[in-house]
Amino acid sequence: MHMTKKSFLAFIMTLTLIIGIASPFTQKAFAAENDPLGINASAAIAIEASTGKILYGKNIDETLGIASMTKMMTEYLLLEAIEEGKVSWDQKYKPSDYVYKISQHTNLSNVPLRKDGSYTVRELFEAMAIYSANGAAIAIAEIVGGSETNFVKMMNEKAKEMGIKNAKFVNATGLNNRDLQGMHPEGTGEDDENEMSARAVATLAYNLLKNYPEVLETASIPKKVFQEGTDDAINMENWNWMLPGLVFGTEGVDGLKTGYTEYAGSCFTATAERNGMRIITVVMNAKGNGSNPYVPRFEETRKLLNYAFSNFSVEELFPKEYQIKGESTLPVVKGKEKKVSIYTKEPLLLAIKRGENDVYKEKYVLDEKILNEKGELTAPIKKGTKVGYMTVEYTGKGEDLGFINGVSGAKVDLVTKNTVEKANWFVLTMRGIGGIIGDIWDGITGMVKGWFS
Repeated sequence: MHMTKKSFLAFIMTLTLIIGIASPFTQKAFAAENDPLGINASAAIAIEASTGKILYGKNIDETLGIASMTKMMTEYLLLEAIEEGKVSWDQKYKPSDYVYKISQHTNLSNVPLRKDGSYTVRELFEAMAIYSANGAAIAIAEIVGGSETNFVKMMNEKAKEMGIKNAKFVNATGLNNRDLQGMHPEGTGEDDENEMSARAVATLAYNLLKNYPEVLETASIPKKVFQEGTDDAINMENWNWMLPGLVFGTEGVDGLKTGYTEYAGSCFTATAERNGMRIITVVMNAKGNGSNPYVPRFEETRKLLNYAFSNFSVEELFPKEYQIKGESTLPVVKGKEKKVSIYTKEPLLLAIKRGENDVYKEKYVLDEKILNEKGELTAPIKKGTKVGYMTVEYTGKGEDLGFINGVSGAKVDLVTKNTVEKANWFVLTMRGIGGIIGDIWDGITGMVKGWFS
């Protein structure tokens, strides 16, 4: 059948219309297939807290606004300063003009501070961690860094130390700089705002909980009175409404930090523990149908937590003192024995999806710094000497999301099984002579073979 130019154009227009109508449905079907949870947020991630294993991810590497989730870094730097003895919990602080002015801003999360007041570091920390008080966060930045400008430099440097490449910190609070009344840190723009990816935020939370788990003692407090018993007493209700006892109370939730700005949208880094497994989740720019902009972050977080706890568990993949057949000895030089056995110091644990116990293969990674060029250990060697670590590789057919920092967090130390003492001078001398004789004999044998070949 021959088609005229007119009928061909009509066919193309009809086909285009059909594709245009079908496209949204096709896109939705594709999205549903690739995001079975249907997380209504610009980005989201769920990880297991002990290893950083990613259990779920959606758009986890796009840089987005983080709002007051920023305060996790402010918490980290304060707790680090306390650990190092540079700051103490009972240390007193008198508000600067900057902190005083911001703390009086009633449209922001705040506990108003008196210009002539004096506050302990602990009081300021509780106001920040529970009530997301912005004036208190800037006060902590001044205590730790001397100024917020210097503190911002510390924030960005610490992010790099954690292996985070796409973080941009411009203040200690997470506010948009325009909310800082022209007093924003030097070197930052008037409308700048802090940005990270979901992976980066999860990495920050992972490090915070790993190094300073005591943060949860404060982050889990649902309600507290600031300056209780004084004329300045203020009831602080935790912005984390998923804490048990609050409106979205959820089993096991005990942290960590909410956030909201017009730019970042509704954000939340949550953590919960059930049956010995701790999960960290991040949702960024969560969306919902209601008028309250704070609710969607909790609705989407609940989906992530339910998915993680229903489908994953931490399992012992390999026991303590495990050895890979054919790979569990190392050659030794200058020792009474010529080799030493190695095994795992602890059992290897990993959060795995139910039914996937057999899709991980063990692998040794030796520390080349303690081996010579020939891959040998040099005696004397003590029992329990660390020689590397054992990790696992995914061998399944499905998608494996790996770990937040790109390096497996599922690893255990490899150590020597026994002691190897250094051989005495006579044994070493005889071995040396034997080696020389062996070389001479090999040379004679080669020569004779050459004569008769």
